[in-house]
Amino acid sequence: MSIGKRIGVGNTASVYEWEEGKVLKLFYQDYPEDAVKREYHNARIVSDLDFPTPKAYEMMMHEGRLGITYDKVEGETLQDWVIKTGDLQNCAITMAELHKLMLQNEITEVPNYKDFLKDHITDVLFTSEEKEEILQRIDKLPDGDVLCHGDFHPGNILVFEGLSYVIDFMNICHGHYLYDVARTVYLVEYTPVPANVLEREQLLHFKRLLADLYLIQMNVTRDMIQDYLTVIAIVRKSECPNE
Repeated sequence: MSIGKRIGVGNTASVYEWEEGKVLKLFYQDYPEDAVKREYHNARIVSDLDFPTPKAYEMMMHEGRLGITYDKVEGETLQDWVIKTGDLQNCAITMAELHKLMLQNEITEVPNYKDFLKDHITDVLFTSEEKEEILQRIDKLPDGDVLCHGDFHPGNILVFEGLSYVIDFMNICHGHYLYDVARTVYLVEYTPVPANVLEREQLLHFKRLLADLYLIQMNVTRDMIQDYLTVIAIVRKSECPNE
């Protein structure tokens, strides 16, 4: 089948129209095959769970590049929507309603969130004593079998005519729901804003406010997620060293 027009561009892949009602996410040639296979495996798992997400169908090779076919979902990211509208309250409501649906699902055939955290502790950034302290912090956190997205933020939510969908399941794992809430707060509030960005202080304020509004909608306090946030912030240094 011939590929359709390009309708999206990302850091790892471009998205093209495919057969009716579907799109082809075509990864760049230097993107690791194992990562594509992991995304496909994860996407197939979540396709059968009870929350709105584009269904994954097959992994294929097209013109020398690996790709995955998905349901075509109209709309824009919630991130683009909130930048356009400035409506932080409804952004937080949409995030929380969708996240609550996802967190109702239990799963075990994906990695444990503690293993995900431990796998990103490298010898390059941490001494053996520091590593041991971090591992102990992780081990003290609660266990759980809830599906955790690991990268749940407005950029990974599509919205269209009152409907919303979760996308991008590269980092899914199972664990305690507060871990995923803490990951979202970290991604929304604490990921850096370049110093040369216009109105940087206002943007930082908006990020903090959105995180606060999201937590209110989730009925979660900062005290409830503080231990998770501490570990996430430490591990993030090696998980995303260029951040």
